[in-house]
Amino acid sequence: MSHSFEPVPVHDRYSRSGGGTPAQRTALIVHTIADIAAAFLGLWILLYLLEANQANVFVQFVKSVADSLAWWARDIFTMDTEGLRVALNYGLPAAIYLLVGHLIAGRVRRL
Repeated sequence: MSHSFEPVPVHDRYSRSGGGTPAQRTALIVHTIADIAAAFLGLWILLYLLEANQANVFVQFVKSVADSLAWWARDIFTMDTEGLRVALNYGLPAAIYLLVGHLIAGRVRRL
């Protein structure tokens, strides 16, 4: 007796009548929010390391969002190398948001 495993295509995971169960929709929202938060933090690290013009409106916006998301992790790392300090102080929250967000989304999906 052999069983074949066929992955369910992404477009079939959610029914057409409402986008899946409430748990699936909630998990998707949590997962997406965590990804967006980590993306802003990663983008700020990238812009900083590439020496983007900090007078630019877009760069200022990304920095302000990243600052808001990483307020609790400011100055955890205080090394002399500025680029490494920024990468660690903003990278740690990004990793935590991803880890916690995806763990919570996985638990909610199982409800």
